[in-house]
Amino acid sequence: MRTKEEILFEEAPVGRAVLTLVIPTIISQLITVIYNMADTFFIGQIGDANQVAAVSLCMPIFVFLTGFANLFGIGGSSLMARSLGTGDHKKAKQTAAFSIWTAAAVSLIYGLGLLLMRETLLPILGADSETYDFCCQYMFWAITLGALPTVMNQALAHLVRAAGHASQASFGVALGGVMNILLDPIFIFTFRLEVAGAAIATMLSNVLAMLYYLVLLGRKSYAHDISFSPRYYTWGAGIPREVLLVGLPSFLMNMMGVFSNITINKLMSGYSNAAVAGIGVAKKIDMLSFAIATGMSQGVLPLIAYNYSARNIKRMKAALKTDFLFSFLTALVGTVFLFTCAGPIVRAFIDDPETVSYGGLFQKIICITGPCISVTMLAITSFQSVGKKVQPMVLSLLRKGGLDIPFMLLLNHLLGVKGIVWATPIADMGAMLAAISLFIPFWRKLDSEARLKQA
Repeated sequence: MRTKEEILFEEAPVGRAVLTLVIPTIISQLITVIYNMADTFFIGQIGDANQVAAVSLCMPIFVFLTGFANLFGIGGSSLMARSLGTGDHKKAKQTAAFSIWTAAAVSLIYGLGLLLMRETLLPILGADSETYDFCCQYMFWAITLGALPTVMNQALAHLVRAAGHASQASFGVALGGVMNILLDPIFIFTFRLEVAGAAIATMLSNVLAMLYYLVLLGRKSYAHDISFSPRYYTWGAGIPREVLLVGLPSFLMNMMGVFSNITINKLMSGYSNAAVAGIGVAKKIDMLSFAIATGMSQGVLPLIAYNYSARNIKRMKAALKTDFLFSFLTALVGTVFLFTCAGPIVRAFIDDPETVSYGGLFQKIICITGPCISVTMLAITSFQSVGKKVQPMVLSLLRKGGLDIPFMLLLNHLLGVKGIVWATPIADMGAMLAAISLFIPFWRKLDSEARLKQA
């Protein structure tokens, strides 16, 4: 008997299939952004720019956790979906087991390593005498203790989505986001823990989301192709290589994003802590555009991978066209909103005139290339869906690190603080042009494969 997931991947109208997978993913991504913004928002209500700056300074090493989740989650979900497309359920279980247990081990090592290196690391990130203690508090709770639940929460969401359970995957992510928003004011204001309270709320919310997935996968109806059993854990069958190489571009994008944020924070700290806080708020707000693009691309990944593996190229292409249209139009609307409402949005986070002045200007500059991000992200995900390694890696490195860091350094010298921020849209535009140039040959090859099948 065919499962509802197989019917969704193989027979449902393409538009409905895309929306079924994408809408829950977008919602969960947006809620994730909102809960990431919640820390900055609630801490901003204290009125201390140093605490807002401390959260911004710690954000790069927190984002690294998302990189680990994507490394094993996206790499694992791509291989899982392709295995299911060929009916190889055993390999799907082996892929899930490898991704889960390896991600858990890596996250624990990372969290402990940061704790031991904090005295050297935090000054490198830009912490000074006014922000160092706040950074230590946030890092200990949100990253050292929170590494495992944060990584597992996101990695499990990818794997559950690959098995066709998009709504359940997104609910877990949304659960963590909603709980963080609810817990933030309690720990920050009621318990008067301020920045440490925000970090504790983040850690506990991810623990709750992780527990949700563990309970979900304890039910046989959801655990059919996602196994925690050590007997399925293997370094054979090419699984580690495929998972790591396919997931590597997403990890590199996060890793280079870390270096990009470190660079921008270091350059901004040469002006003032208000400038650091301003760029921190602006980047948090701009994460809305990135969340939409990510949700659109990651949501459709299982559908593309499944049909590519099943050699249903026509349906795969239809899914790509539909997703591109939805993604581009949504990103365009989001860009207009963020640009026109920049001042009031930044002011909602912190009512400090200097920070608002910086943040409003920075947001207008950063958000203008939202549609470019949607194109690049869909191209990267398309290549990952079919197991390509080189193209998504090139695009990931171009978008973060390859273009923006050199332009930050150059434009800071030429234009000052505004120049630092203009490096971001320049990098996004360059990455989009590269994505189009790489995607066109890929699309033509799909056309040839589709014609050969019809012949």
